[in-house]
Amino acid sequence: MHEHDPAHAHGHGHAHGPSASLSRPEQRRRLAWTLALAAAYMVAEVVGGFWTGSLALLADAGHMLSDVAALALSLVALWLAERPAPVARTFGYRRSEILAALANGTALVVVAIFILIEAWERSAAPPEVLGLPMLAIATGGLLVNILGLFLLHGGRDASLNLRGAWLHLLSDALGSVGAMTAGLCVWLFGWTLADPIASAVIAVLVLASAWTLLRETVDVLLESAPRHLDVDEIGRELRNTAGVASVHDLHVWTITSGMVSLSCHVACRDDTPPATLLGELQDLLRERFGIEHVTIQVEPRNFEESVEVC
Repeated sequence: MHEHDPAHAHGHGHAHGPSASLSRPEQRRRLAWTLALAAAYMVAEVVGGFWTGSLALLADAGHMLSDVAALALSLVALWLAERPAPVARTFGYRRSEILAALANGTALVVVAIFILIEAWERSAAPPEVLGLPMLAIATGGLLVNILGLFLLHGGRDASLNLRGAWLHLLSDALGSVGAMTAGLCVWLFGWTLADPIASAVIAVLVLASAWTLLRETVDVLLESAPRHLDVDEIGRELRNTAGVASVHDLHVWTITSGMVSLSCHVACRDDTPPATLLGELQDLLRERFGIEHVTIQVEPRNFEESVEVC
């Protein structure tokens, strides 16, 4: 008869790849620079939008306002994520980044809906627009957004929070291209309908960005398995490991961007040392699936014979 002696494994996951090379202080510094640039040019676009009468410029300015809010929120989230964890919050404030990404995605949807409504109303009777100044101001906005995209590019794949801010800038850059196109059409051909059309195109691009971000964020909040991992395959690989009799209560989820966690119970065969099996399973999960934040309880085979193998 074997005495029940559960063993636990606990390690920490890390983001992999070149995108993870940006330290958090460097992420904060780049976010701060991008925030300053976006805030400064947002004022210029608001003034330019009213001066030229362009909805596309005002829509782009409104989108840039959401950029400013998103970047500020991302900075706060990064600060919170690094705060020491109080006793009651065992994972600290890491999910504040996910909440920031959720807020950013929601803001994108609101901006897009507003632009679509205004574009529809203006399409019936397009107002006069100053094409050349509109083109010049939109070009400046594009340059500012390109610089912001460059600053945040290194961390966008390692953090949903940074990706949310990056997507704001990307859709805003595409909006600037739309505003430039509309300004060119108005300036060269006097086609004022190009302004609301460009605004509608901007709104569709914004919605597409928002949908992707919100889907990934909700997956994290619902503790769904990451999309790049197959839970069935993980279970099969664990069960196929020599010495494993069964696996149950298998859970795979994401704490925050780049931090995948796994927990499960493993029943070992009578002739298998639990400590040896534990090390093999840890190596398997790390090398085969890139999961390092792992909690495994190893139990004797006869400990839970009634448990259904998952």
